[in-house]
Amino acid sequence: MAENDNAPDHGAGKLPAAESVKLNSHYLRGTIAHELTEATDKFNKDNSALLKFHGTYQQDDREQRVKQEGGKSLRQYIFMVRSAVPGGKLTSDQLLGELALCDELGNGTLRITSRQGLQLHGIPKRNLQETIRRINEIKLSTLAACGDVKRNVMCCPAPHHNDSVHAEMQALADQLAVHFTPHTRAYYEIWLRDPATNEDQYLGGSGSNGRAANGQPHSASDQTVEPIYGPTYLPRKFKFAIGLPGDNCVDLYANDVGLMAICRDWKIVGYNVLVGGGMGVTPSAHKTFPAVAKRMAFIEPHQAIDVCEAIVKVQRDFGNREDRKVARLKYLIANRGLDWFKAKVEKYYGQPLAPPDPEDVWGFDDHMGWHEQGDGQWFYGLNIENGRIKDDEHIQLKTALREVCQTFQPSIRLTAHQSIMFCDLPAEARGPLEAILRRHHVPLSEEISNVRRWSMACVAFPTCGLSITESERALPGMIDQLEVELSKLGLSREVFTLRMTGCPNGCARPYNCDIGLVGKTVGKYTMFVGGRLLGDRMNFIYKDLVPADEVVPTVVPLFVYFKHARQEGETFGDFCHRKGADDLRAWTEQYTAQAATV
Repeated sequence: MAENDNAPDHGAGKLPAAESVKLNSHYLRGTIAHELTEATDKFNKDNSALLKFHGTYQQDDREQRVKQEGGKSLRQYIFMVRSAVPGGKLTSDQLLGELALCDELGNGTLRITSRQGLQLHGIPKRNLQETIRRINEIKLSTLAACGDVKRNVMCCPAPHHNDSVHAEMQALADQLAVHFTPHTRAYYEIWLRDPATNEDQYLGGSGSNGRAANGQPHSASDQTVEPIYGPTYLPRKFKFAIGLPGDNCVDLYANDVGLMAICRDWKIVGYNVLVGGGMGVTPSAHKTFPAVAKRMAFIEPHQAIDVCEAIVKVQRDFGNREDRKVARLKYLIANRGLDWFKAKVEKYYGQPLAPPDPEDVWGFDDHMGWHEQGDGQWFYGLNIENGRIKDDEHIQLKTALREVCQTFQPSIRLTAHQSIMFCDLPAEARGPLEAILRRHHVPLSEEISNVRRWSMACVAFPTCGLSITESERALPGMIDQLEVELSKLGLSREVFTLRMTGCPNGCARPYNCDIGLVGKTVGKYTMFVGGRLLGDRMNFIYKDLVPADEVVPTVVPLFVYFKHARQEGETFGDFCHRKGADDLRAWTEQYTAQAATV
């Protein structure tokens, strides 16, 4: 495989700080092990950056900050710990293990991510090593759940057994996760070394456990060499997803690489390769933008790993390492062009690639409710609002999940909409499972409104250091109001995606959905419309700086217009896209003015 053909010399001159930290880290070791022994509640700046590669973010509860003299705030540091779960596949015991950790070492909550992983919140530094060790003991791993490497590999989680398609996709997700997991042994030395034997324990789960594809630990030569990433890893994070044209539940177009399975007669004949999707934006930098991926090529199944490696290596060698704001793959493709990028990938891969198959996304299944698996068993998709698993005075979701797992021992799948699927259930489990949920006041998926079912919010306040305003804690109340208004209009059955983020970084994928609410300043949001459920089209700004209490009054006139002027079978997102921003604004301004005179 040809490499480094006219690649920029990123080693010349003084390296940017982020690149220097990686280069001088001795393959992600830094001085993390030493700082773990110190009686402090945080790590220094360099180690904090390296910790992301190990699957944890240093944070603080912003509502617990105490002002000191001189204007600086006293912070009490905590850590978010993320488990990578390729394709969202878990066992009941693994979920129970994560639930135990959130109670014993964290803040009592567990969160399903928008990339089918799990996050523990509120972990103090003194509990960090035990947390990561115990995650590995249940055969999961936090390695490469964050950082400038491949992130959790997403895949359609449906456990259908009447065809080979889903099993083949999920197997590819596991293979990609193993192939692109960093080879450095730093993770095992720091978090999993047995002090009694001084040996590193290889305990992690499928796809993220530091083992080679044959299941054996990497060879000694790999201890100091990253054969794919090199000593400075990637310019920025890198995201893979695998899905279907008829079920784009993983938002293929929002990823650096989307592999769209093309099927004939219930068999995968190949994949359309989509490249350059990404949601992050820096508001102060106009050079940044969100993007949906572009269709690059069609490949046969046996080509998938090597073509993906070629793509990663092109990004490694040509991605912008001088400016992290524009370091994602989408900027490389925007600057050099898709034709240039494809030619480079072909050069690294070693042969030409076919043009994409004409088939494209046309469906989206969130997998909620009861479904036959095709093997005589069933799965049940339970909607979990914003992925947050907790008990409170209204709903005892955490307790209910524990009882379901202990009673039925289902296999578990996590969805890209932050919900959960209980799989491999006998038909007779239906009544008892629903009874457990009802006893703990957990609403069934069938009882949840469409607007709530298709909504998603990022964590934001109080623990995310990037958040500008509320998201997870604000969206449910807005949906309460919107449910009432949609019912009045007779539009409760409409299906559209509503996503909110507390900042422009796009963790909940707000830029390709029907309605996106993106935090712009404290208590105010930019409202985007005109994307769609399929996720293959960007939305556009409808109104900026919308106060939180005006979000619903601002969007309701759009639904009034939609009801009266939609075309046959037209979705809300397609309607907004067809009308465009100027038309929507003109109509709603007139409607609002008329309503004010009544």
